[in-house]
Amino acid sequence: MVRSLAVAAIMLFLLSCWSGTAASGRDLTGSADLVIRNAKVVTIDRGNPRAEAIAFRAERIIAVTTNERIDQYINNGVTTVINAQGRLVVPGFNDAHIHFAAIDPDYIDLRYITDPNIITARVREAVAKTPPGVLIRGGRWEHEMFSTRRWPTKALIDSVAPDNPVVLSRADGHSVLVNSYVIKRSGITRETPDPAGGEIQRDPQTGEPTGIFKEKAQGLLKYDKTPAVQTPEQQRGELMRGWQAAFDRAAELGVTSVQLPPGTDLDIYQQFEDQGKLTLRVYIGGSLTADKKKLRRYGRLRERYPRTVNWIRFGYLKGFIDGTLGSGTALFFDPYTDAPQTRGLPQMSYEELERRVLAADEMGFQIGIHAIGDEANHWVLNAYEAAQRHNGERDSRHRIEHAQVLRDSDIPRFAALGVVASMQPTHCITDKRFAEKRIGLARCRGAYAWQRLLEAEATLAFGTDYPVEPIDPLEGLYAAVTRKDRAGEPGNGWCPDQRLSMEKAIELYTLGAARAEFMENRKGMIKEGYLGDVVMFDRDLMTIPHEQIMTARVDYTIVGGRIVYRRDRAD
Repeated sequence: MVRSLAVAAIMLFLLSCWSGTAASGRDLTGSADLVIRNAKVVTIDRGNPRAEAIAFRAERIIAVTTNERIDQYINNGVTTVINAQGRLVVPGFNDAHIHFAAIDPDYIDLRYITDPNIITARVREAVAKTPPGVLIRGGRWEHEMFSTRRWPTKALIDSVAPDNPVVLSRADGHSVLVNSYVIKRSGITRETPDPAGGEIQRDPQTGEPTGIFKEKAQGLLKYDKTPAVQTPEQQRGELMRGWQAAFDRAAELGVTSVQLPPGTDLDIYQQFEDQGKLTLRVYIGGSLTADKKKLRRYGRLRERYPRTVNWIRFGYLKGFIDGTLGSGTALFFDPYTDAPQTRGLPQMSYEELERRVLAADEMGFQIGIHAIGDEANHWVLNAYEAAQRHNGERDSRHRIEHAQVLRDSDIPRFAALGVVASMQPTHCITDKRFAEKRIGLARCRGAYAWQRLLEAEATLAFGTDYPVEPIDPLEGLYAAVTRKDRAGEPGNGWCPDQRLSMEKAIELYTLGAARAEFMENRKGMIKEGYLGDVVMFDRDLMTIPHEQIMTARVDYTIVGGRIVYRRDRAD
């Protein structure tokens, strides 16, 4: 009797193990739906760092092995086989900080222009095809790239756009240039005071607004934000085409996951998932608040889109404590070197920040705060520490978005408090043109300090901050390993002791980003049982000269074991 019970117990145990494996989709035996062979696989898995072949079934990886051993997973007529011919395969890129949205074909892209007169020319072109009164939107200009290095003014656009609202965002999104049409419609004059946390830039002689509105001063602007569309159906169709274009662009560049788009887009993502057209995984956020009613609403969204699912998830709340280095609105302990009358523009008091953090943390939300300046980062770390004291410690993985300029004493606090440094390497090579001018060389030692944070055992996650910077992960990888401008300047790069190896940079874009969203046990590595999200490049990023990194191309993007992008080329 005892023996029978023992046998029954063993059988029950084995059955439960088999059932659990099958239910989780981790049956690692049998034929594959897709196989990649003859590849150089950089897995980011320390237990198995290199491989030659990968097998996928359904949404997961079932084998990471050698060319010889992969044959057992190939069933002719059933398994699709990709011969990589020695090409590099890495985990899919997970953009840990991105403002992902539909692509607007009418948006005036001013990225990288050096002549401010190009603004005039491109606005003139837009006006020629836009009815009077309809909004003309554009941006991504960076005045530090202009030959004059001066802020643009409304004079650039007034003469060519007298009858349309024109709103052109600076690259960081924290300042905008508008024309007189918008200023007048908004009722703004030389007598209008600066709002708390904002600045109306004014002509030093006349006091009149120049057209530049920084931070919360943008909230004073009033204009119709909806472009003219004939019918709701046409408007919806245009929106969905824009979203499809965004998904296609991400797939083309190897982006398989994005984090922190606003929750207002949940229905869009759900519609694409329902149609089987969602080609990247999404971790969506809301706005940081202490309002209990809003927090309960966020709680319901978290229940609907929990962390346990793989495609659309909710549970992150974001706030802002300062502006940007480029706009001169990031918050520092000491005044700006080039503007000693200011230390930046805090977007709320420390007391209000702590109140919001404590309320959201108490309800178990992950929190991320935009912080650029050293005092802003200090405030956020203090608020997270206060949350631990008041609410108790847990694996919250609260984040600082950007963590750009840090004091020496704050760097070890990231690991001590379990705070994720969510950073964007391209900000380094964009901002280094003016960083020393803004804050001096001494403070720049704590700027974009990737190695120093890693040495202090902090968790880092890489992203792009698109559309502030390009969405292409290759630009971020180039920035991380060189700290040089995109033209490939001579020398060892800016503060070269903070450069990373290519493998570490890829890890922070994949496994590091997965940790930032509580998914390191499911993605971020090429590993058996993990989600089948991988990217194949046309050349070996691990060995090519640095000047070739940004000219590399993605040949395949695979999400959930399904090919979502293939570049036209002969295999």
